[in-house]
Amino acid sequence: MLETFENQYKGREYTVSMICPEFTSVCPKTGQPDFGTIKIEYVPDQKCIELKSLKLYLFSYRNQGIFYEHVINKILDDLVEACQPIRMTVVGDFNVRGGIKSIVTAEYKRK
Repeated sequence: MLETFENQYKGREYTVSMICPEFTSVCPKTGQPDFGTIKIEYVPDQKCIELKSLKLYLFSYRNQGIFYEHVINKILDDLVEACQPIRMTVVGDFNVRGGIKSIVTAEYKRK
């Protein structure tokens, strides 16, 4: 589902940042919607992530029951598998629920 395209600047480290301010998933415990902002930052190697496929991928979580911690790590795993970056960070900044704000960060660094 995630598409990529060839990085024309292989060998040059540069950072790509993407923000999805309309992320929605479902709390698996309550069934209520969870809203948040997903921030993705990565240094590409051979491939870059195509934005339309990223949008559709992120929106596919709209009806899924998944905890914040799991969705951020799943997004990171799927993106790393798709584009095999040098490094990547995914941050989920979720709206307040029950008086608590949650921010979850997952990181990948190539060994």
